[in-house]
Amino acid sequence: MLPEIKGLNEECGIFGVFGHQDAAQLTYYGLHSLQHRGQEGTGIVVSDGKKLTGVKGEGLVSEIFTTEAMKDLEGSAAIGHVRYATAGGGGYENVQPLLFHSQTGSLALAHNGNLVNANSLKYQLESQGSIFQTSSDTEVLAHLVRRSGYPHLKDQVKNALSMLKGAYAYLIMTETELMVALDPHGLRPLSLGCLGDAYVVASETCAFDVVGAEYIRDIMPGELLIINENGLTSERFSISTTKAICTMEYIYFSRPDSNIQGINVHTARKNMGKQLAVEAPFEADVVTGVPDSSISAAIGYAEATGIPYEMGLIKNRYVGRTFIQPSQSLREQGVKMKLSAVRGVVEGKRVVMVDDSIVRGTTSRRIVNLLKEAGATEVHVVISSPPIKNPCFYGIDTSTKEELIASDKSVEQIRELIGADSLTFISVEGMMKALGQEGTNGYCLGCFTGNYPTEIYPDTLQYYYQK
Repeated sequence: MLPEIKGLNEECGIFGVFGHQDAAQLTYYGLHSLQHRGQEGTGIVVSDGKKLTGVKGEGLVSEIFTTEAMKDLEGSAAIGHVRYATAGGGGYENVQPLLFHSQTGSLALAHNGNLVNANSLKYQLESQGSIFQTSSDTEVLAHLVRRSGYPHLKDQVKNALSMLKGAYAYLIMTETELMVALDPHGLRPLSLGCLGDAYVVASETCAFDVVGAEYIRDIMPGELLIINENGLTSERFSISTTKAICTMEYIYFSRPDSNIQGINVHTARKNMGKQLAVEAPFEADVVTGVPDSSISAAIGYAEATGIPYEMGLIKNRYVGRTFIQPSQSLREQGVKMKLSAVRGVVEGKRVVMVDDSIVRGTTSRRIVNLLKEAGATEVHVVISSPPIKNPCFYGIDTSTKEELIASDKSVEQIRELIGADSLTFISVEGMMKALGQEGTNGYCLGCFTGNYPTEIYPDTLQYYYQK
């Protein structure tokens, strides 16, 4: 019997640099710009050309990497990671990068995504004698690499990657080189930049702006980049590729100043708001967005309708995102702490409230209540994503199908539950139009449509579809 699935893995951020004397400091700044992608744990591993040294911990980037901690991180190459935990996925041992030592050398791994065949591979590896030190699927790659019969690391890595199924953006570092790999569907964003003679890799291009790097290009699906003292080489570990970037990156996860596949995230969200104005026009007095990821869409809606955009909701900057809190109780408490309605803006007004998604419904219900308690006469909720009806198998914490409010409830039922006067989700066609696309090719819409770009293994389905 396969091991029990403990829970979803993380939606994370990764950053790497090769060939810069301040590699650790650059990685610190890069991770700080990616903090929105994970707030539960962070780590950095550096190479001085002879050994790998790592510092990691549970907490924010600024909390873990104190001045004292940074003193231990000297070298010209580094990889870093920010993550958040889901059910069964927390703990210090799961904080990345993972660092492995052996008689033939050291290896550090940082991973964004989720492997849908991780449990099958773990079962096979354990039956062959492997002992796993973490519950993270990231560790699977290290075991596959070390068990490969190929003499050279490049071929070991390519062989190991070819066995993985699902979403993965990997940074793999040894004492002398940095490898970068993206799954054959390119489900997670990953870009290459340069800073002088140094190469920089990041989950989002906003990290390049922070460290002063110049964007070069996106990593291609099925590509393995190898960066060492001889420069950069590109190889393929998979020639069977079908691009399917996660649409939630545009809707929710990425920073508005990032570009994904040449599309600015702020512009995409603003276009979604404009499309919602076409699909859901209302007579209202004020448009407001739920901070922060919905502000761009709210501006687009207001611009298209001519209804004034106002700051009807204020965010407490010292509280993290509720969607990426580890438990439901913390999510509910987080909503109460993080948002306030501005009575002077919404009192006596008909309000259009723009949000990016409704997952479990807890947050939406609380925000609608906040607005009505502050005196809003009507609250019309418009959502810049289609209903999330299916779990994500690729690293986003949408949990099991039974916890998704749209999985078994109609739009009208959801409206009643959240207490809104009306509720409209953007259509799939409208979302794609906002992204400048006529169809869905090149994008993953599995959580909306149930059509996934990869095979989903039975043991994985068993967990996500408990109901």
